[in-house]
Amino acid sequence: MPNSSSISEFLLLALADTRQLQLLHFWLLLGIYLAALLGNGLISTAVACDHRLHTPMYFFLLNLALLDLGCISTTLPKAMANALWHTRAISYAGCAAQVFFFVFFISAEYSLLTIMSYDRYVAICKPLHYGTLLGSRACATMAAAAWGTVLLYSLLHTASTFSLPLCQGNAVDQFFCEIPQILKLSCSESYLRETWLLGVSASLASGCFVFILFSYVQIFRAVLRMPSEQGWHKAFSTCLPHLAVVSLFLSTGIFAQMKPFSNSSPFLDLMVSFLYSVLPPTLNPIIYSMRNKEIKHALSKVLQNVHYSSFNKVRICLT
Repeated sequence: MPNSSSISEFLLLALADTRQLQLLHFWLLLGIYLAALLGNGLISTAVACDHRLHTPMYFFLLNLALLDLGCISTTLPKAMANALWHTRAISYAGCAAQVFFFVFFISAEYSLLTIMSYDRYVAICKPLHYGTLLGSRACATMAAAAWGTVLLYSLLHTASTFSLPLCQGNAVDQFFCEIPQILKLSCSESYLRETWLLGVSASLASGCFVFILFSYVQIFRAVLRMPSEQGWHKAFSTCLPHLAVVSLFLSTGIFAQMKPFSNSSPFLDLMVSFLYSVLPPTLNPIIYSMRNKEIKHALSKVLQNVHYSSFNKVRICLT
């Protein structure tokens, strides 16, 4: 049996057996990746360029878009390269980097969604204190705390996972390196060293979930006490996109954790991991821009500026 010291690379799960299907998967993943890049890139540009969107809610939305870009860029490019070049290999360092960045971006996104629920709670339930509780310094501090905490958390998780002796080969039954699949390769019972960190993770995730749930219970109670339908519409128009993103993130993550660990099929693992690693970063920009008039207006201005700049460049070249 090979041990971790002799493993220089891992073999990722092949998305298809035939060359034609591999190329089909490459183009499919490329389309999804470009859609995610375009959507999150437009959201980021719109929030950064439109001064009317320089508010706490859109500041956190900008952070969420950047995290979505990082998350999907951690997994899909390597999967596309493997499908295009008909290979399965990823280096030991590359696998460790994938684990670190994936845990970092997923954890940071969950932390940010928790902070965004607090932002909505203050905006709806304590509007007179909104400027005090969520000033620019407070927002920057909360975002920096979220990013810094998950940075340390990701380092601990990655170091704990890759310090385990690996005795079950180097074939990872997934299209990217993730912790459950690496643990399957560890020696018998050696994965118990990782359980304490998993327990802490479960506790923190449960705490965030309870906080989000409490925030929205208070929000809905406050909304139902509003006398005008216009107030209802304004409150729900800002809260429902965030609630939809949280529901999508939690439902795919919980489904991934509830599937059988030891006897699950590679196809089921592949579908579940695709749901929670690729679907949220791709759909989040659509959810946030679907009914948000301010985002739509900012995006139209960005697209108009791009069109005007391109037109001027073409005109200068022709003259």
